[in-house]
Amino acid sequence: MTRKIALALGLLPVAFAFAAVAEEKPVELKPGPGLEAVQGNCGGCHSLDYIGINSPYMNQTVWQAEVTKMINAYGAPIDAKDVPAIVDYLTRLYGKPG
Repeated sequence: MTRKIALALGLLPVAFAFAAVAEEKPVELKPGPGLEAVQGNCGGCHSLDYIGINSPYMNQTVWQAEVTKMINAYGAPIDAKDVPAIVDYLTRLYGKPG
């Protein structure tokens, strides 16, 4: 009996996590050229929330480095032809000048 209670208590945080995820609203990015490339490539591996969260710190050089890191360090399956559209979109709509 004690084992069943311990197991139930151990699964309780998992149940709350699923409930929290179920209530999340989809991230809506700004419209513009390159949006589909960003959604299709970036959103496949992580939440698109990261774009807005990180944007105050990102200029074109940093966005380029971030996309390159995702490909080279994390193995993101981003087609090389999509990289310029992704970096341009992120820089124009979520980048800081400079």
